[in-house]
Amino acid sequence: MYIDILEVLSMKGPLKLTHIMYRSNVNCNVLKDQLEFLIKNNMVEERILRREKIVYAISQRGITVLKTFREIKSVFPEEESNQLPPL
Repeated sequence: MYIDILEVLSMKGPLKLTHIMYRSNVNCNVLKDQLEFLIKNNMVEERILRREKIVYAISQRGITVLKTFREIKSVFPEEESNQLPPL
């Protein structure tokens, strides 16, 4: 799910919580926990826009992690990657 969030943010730019929730298909409470983890690990940044609107954006470290994940995933055939245990 972390990768799904990073994917959404990399493709759609800074987004509000609800937009991330709909695009990544993640429950709001779960999403808040996941964003907290991603922020603590410097993969996502919380930004405040006009009128104190909070949006979330992928950081440079998040882009690097996402790129590395894609490279690793491309090495494995699709059938094998579906059989790997979850991280």
